[in-house]
Amino acid sequence: MLDKSYVVPWGKRGVLPADTEAAVLAELIHESTPLPTGVRRERFERSFAESVGSRHAISVTSGTVALQLAVRMLGLTPGDEVIATPQTHQATVQPLFDYDVQVRFCDIDPTTLTLDPAVLESLITPRTKALLLVHYGGCPAEMDTIMALARRHGFLVLEDCAHALGTRYRGCSAGSLADIATFSLRNSRNNSLLEKGGLITCDRDDWAERLYRLRADGTDARSAHLRPDHTAAPNPALWTPHTVPLQRGPARRPGGAATMPDMVAALGQTQLTRLPATTARRRALAGRLDEVLTRYPFMTPQSTPAHSTHAYHLYTCFTDHQELRDRLVLSLDRRGVEIQLRYFPQHLLPQWRHRGHLRGECPVAERSWFEQHLNLPCHPLLTAYQEDYLIEALDESLAELNGGAPAPLPVPVTACGR
Repeated sequence: MLDKSYVVPWGKRGVLPADTEAAVLAELIHESTPLPTGVRRERFERSFAESVGSRHAISVTSGTVALQLAVRMLGLTPGDEVIATPQTHQATVQPLFDYDVQVRFCDIDPTTLTLDPAVLESLITPRTKALLLVHYGGCPAEMDTIMALARRHGFLVLEDCAHALGTRYRGCSAGSLADIATFSLRNSRNNSLLEKGGLITCDRDDWAERLYRLRADGTDARSAHLRPDHTAAPNPALWTPHTVPLQRGPARRPGGAATMPDMVAALGQTQLTRLPATTARRRALAGRLDEVLTRYPFMTPQSTPAHSTHAYHLYTCFTDHQELRDRLVLSLDRRGVEIQLRYFPQHLLPQWRHRGHLRGECPVAERSWFEQHLNLPCHPLLTAYQEDYLIEALDESLAELNGGAPAPLPVPVTACGR
């Protein structure tokens, strides 16, 4: 409930502030070099690209901006078809409204809530130009099958990694598994206490060059700079930010002031080193929650592929039916445990229904949200007491739903071991 104080609250930040962040901020405030130099931003981008395993990482002001610019790289034209997951925040698919394309929502796997490759294959047509997918909650999609379909049919894949800092698939990090990827550094994300921030990762040099220009108020053209009289400028080093020459060729669209501030990049650089520890804490708590749920036959934890590492931005589980789910949510709420349901199926939002999408289009996603799934708190801001309270409250609530027969409490563990 919005006006309630919870014993176990939903995570509002990805990590607790540490002395390292305070030291970085103090250094930035007291140094004499102007903040917008870009040195820290470039260092952060190099570190992020290296951690993901991508050739380029382009930082921007938010995850939403990252998605908008990444979608622009897909080269969508009128009449193209784009396939997208319905199990996501609206920011993933919202940029598609800027293009005269047909969006086809692909249903999800009922155990992982990531895109179902079998359904995907049935939606591909000669007009399919791109696919937008999400690693829901930090659980990776089946990328080998998806990318094989993309290469066979000639469409591009964008992976939204807003949940996926710390996610790995067959030994590779999310953000390096498709043609282009986006990340969010919003304060609720896995390794962030920042207000906003975003990154785009890719291996293509031409895309990176365009993205660097677009984020800094440039125009989306691919050619060298020229003088106003269309002759080559003798010395580009003499140009200033206020005397940029014209560009050869059509300027497709203007850019925006989307460059990440150096202060945000400096904090991001510091927090990047904390990612393994925070991911381990999330996985440890997820392991304890799994142990409780598996003692009740009417509950199922979200499935994780054996060859993957789940980052647990969201901890998701399923009940057998809607009445049971709703009773469990109310029971946990009464005990002071904050519950959320993420996300409402995108194709049923008013803006997409206006474009002709209807209920029944993605039956698995619809059944999951309306009847089965819920998200439990699972984040490193919880104290040891809050974690123990969450485990006890969950077990007590499930025992009530089981006719008053409690299951043995799990033994606390320090690592998930999956």
